[in-house]
Amino acid sequence: MMKIGILSEQNDQRVAVVPLVAKKLQDLGADIILESNAGLQAGFSDDKYEGAKVANRKDVLEDADLVISIQPLEDEELKTIKNGALTIAEYKPFFDKDVSDRLKRLGVQAISMDMIPRTTLAQSMDVLSSMASIAGYKAVLSAALKLPRYFPMMITAAGSIKPAKVLILGAGVAGLQAIATAKRLGAQVEAFDTRSAAKQEVESLGARFVEVAGAKEDTGAGGYAVEQDEDFIRRQREEVQKRAMNADVIITTAQVRGRKAPILVPTSTVEAMKPGSVIVDLAASTGGNCELTQDRQTIQHKVIWIIGDSDLASAMPEDASTLYANNLLNFLKLIIKEGELNLDFENEIVSSACITQ
Repeated sequence: MMKIGILSEQNDQRVAVVPLVAKKLQDLGADIILESNAGLQAGFSDDKYEGAKVANRKDVLEDADLVISIQPLEDEELKTIKNGALTIAEYKPFFDKDVSDRLKRLGVQAISMDMIPRTTLAQSMDVLSSMASIAGYKAVLSAALKLPRYFPMMITAAGSIKPAKVLILGAGVAGLQAIATAKRLGAQVEAFDTRSAAKQEVESLGARFVEVAGAKEDTGAGGYAVEQDEDFIRRQREEVQKRAMNADVIITTAQVRGRKAPILVPTSTVEAMKPGSVIVDLAASTGGNCELTQDRQTIQHKVIWIIGDSDLASAMPEDASTLYANNLLNFLKLIIKEGELNLDFENEIVSSACITQ
């Protein structure tokens, strides 16, 4: 019987498999080996994983036929896994160009959840969209905590307060969730996206769509932004700056897969914003949409708060883990047959996700 190993994350509060999904994997005919306290930070103690064998990290790596984590393992740990074992994690070959060759040299067969095609057929397995939705929600809450002003309009005996103005740059999954959350909190919301198709989605959520003519579009970009020419970027920055001067909050989400994130908010725009305003940059890990962003840091530039964080989903670990695990389960159903691994490379989803065939 195949053994599935679930590892504790080293720098992440999430866990890749929650107890309910672990039970469903057992129903598929697999044994579960759980690293001790793997789910504790996400709210899942070891005793919740009924039927799982709890072991130390070394034993999980050495015994499992399928090793599952969210963050990729270090090379030294990959050298210790069982010969012929399969590892699943969020490897990022578009950003780490050498990862596939490195894994092959180590003799490791690997599947990247980051490489699941963003198609209708694979929608139930799309961890990028699941995590982006949480990040968009959390970005608005993070901004609200820093903003020295109300989000909603307030009419009180002491006077009236105008609603906050929020500008969302990028109306993909994270951006749309940010729009919806900001509207629920009572803010006035504007959103920009290079894709004209996003206009209807933005307006359906009650936000105003900001248009800059002449953008390149690519429906096959998998939810990522498309690299634009210099003329469009210049006009885009001018429009952003004009609106940023009146905004209380800017949330940026634009990333170009495999490349540095485009600078949409230069220093001059930051310095033109109202004192106390907040920027939340969800593209921080790939350079940031704000010129001043520092990844994984919250800084203040001339009384403007800049939150650089591409991993906000991990700040809501219980629900993030549950969604991640459900996405993972739907993928594993493709490759586990009668309790054994069965990688069908004729299946587009499997062949796209496996980065070391």
